[in-house]
Amino acid sequence: MLGALAALPAITTDMYLPSLPVVAEDLGTTQAAAQFTMSGMLIGAGVGQLVIGPFSDRFGRRLPLLIGISLHVVTSVLCSITPDIGTLIGLRVCQGFFNAAASVVAIAVIRDRFVGSDAARLLSRLMLVIGVAPLFAPTVGQAISGAWQWRAVFYALALIGLFLVLIVWRFMPESLPRDQRRPGNPRQVAGGYAALLRDRHFMALAVIPGLGLAVIMSYVVGSPFVFQDEYGLDQGQFAAVFALNGAAIVGSAQLNAALVRRAAPIRVLRIAVIVQMVCALVLLAIALTGFGGIVGLVAGLWLVLGTQGMIPANASVLALHNYGHMAGTAAAVIGSLQSGVAGLVSPFVGLLGGDSVAMVCVMLVAVSLTLMVLAVGTPAYRTGGWRERDGMEPGPTTSAAGTEEREAEQVEAQGPDQRG
Repeated sequence: MLGALAALPAITTDMYLPSLPVVAEDLGTTQAAAQFTMSGMLIGAGVGQLVIGPFSDRFGRRLPLLIGISLHVVTSVLCSITPDIGTLIGLRVCQGFFNAAASVVAIAVIRDRFVGSDAARLLSRLMLVIGVAPLFAPTVGQAISGAWQWRAVFYALALIGLFLVLIVWRFMPESLPRDQRRPGNPRQVAGGYAALLRDRHFMALAVIPGLGLAVIMSYVVGSPFVFQDEYGLDQGQFAAVFALNGAAIVGSAQLNAALVRRAAPIRVLRIAVIVQMVCALVLLAIALTGFGGIVGLVAGLWLVLGTQGMIPANASVLALHNYGHMAGTAAAVIGSLQSGVAGLVSPFVGLLGGDSVAMVCVMLVAVSLTLMVLAVGTPAYRTGGWRERDGMEPGPTTSAAGTEEREAEQVEAQGPDQRG
């Protein structure tokens, strides 16, 4: 159930993806403007999570989830009848804002119950469901738009939202007891965000999932034009290639779930980031030289995306480790940075020309920044510099329920540097 909720933003993105060239033609707009209907959703999600996170810490997980998904249904219907690209962009921003409730609550529920390697393993399982979206959503979206035009895709998204509302209403228990909820007045919410912003290690780890999503979204917004316009694939062939690269994300997420049983999340993270950097450099060489044609490009993309599943889950768990008493707010910061960074970076693919070289260059910049943030903003690559995090070794399943009060006292007693 949590996996389906966490996948809602990905499904909303990927089911619509094959229609981008048709949307640009039908609404009489440019490639860059059509791509911004994707980026706008990410920006909306970034803002939405900052609002929804503290709301879920105050009122529990179920209420904001039900409200957010219900409004996702409404905006999906409105997107289907939009008359122009400006209105569509605005509605997509709203859609991202509302379905942010699904992703932030899914992460917060896991942190309500688990910590350390166990939480990393569960987040990796969420990545499995999120990664399945690229395997099927573009194919389904292509079939729907081929039969009933691109506007019908939004009716399908509205139906998916209705189904999730019913599932949450019937089956999802409340994971945040009333005695553990935080007051929701503006001053206390601002104080919670201020404490997170002062923790430089938290912020460094929180931005890494955003840079990772920037890698994925640069590929997502550029790939329809690269594969269909530059390489001449039809929509069915594009969906097959997209599914192949989606399989790389799924596989690496499951590999991460196995690895964190034997190694601390920070150890997996710092190796995965270096490997991804090497793969990104190889991909750039392929894009510049044309080596291997479309097969070479797909192989290079598969390698870069194949390391991505081992990065966001581990970075998120490390960032959340000391903030179980305000998991919704902390998850909101992570999710907001994830959506906001990706939303700001991915439009550069279209602005730089929208070809394979532009797409790969933007991906490489995001990968390089990930390595830089991890190396400079955290002690990940300094010997003995992660003493507290190295204590998160795999072991028996660890519930978070009995640790909240102790963690809250520790965080209040520590300064930002100590918390790192």
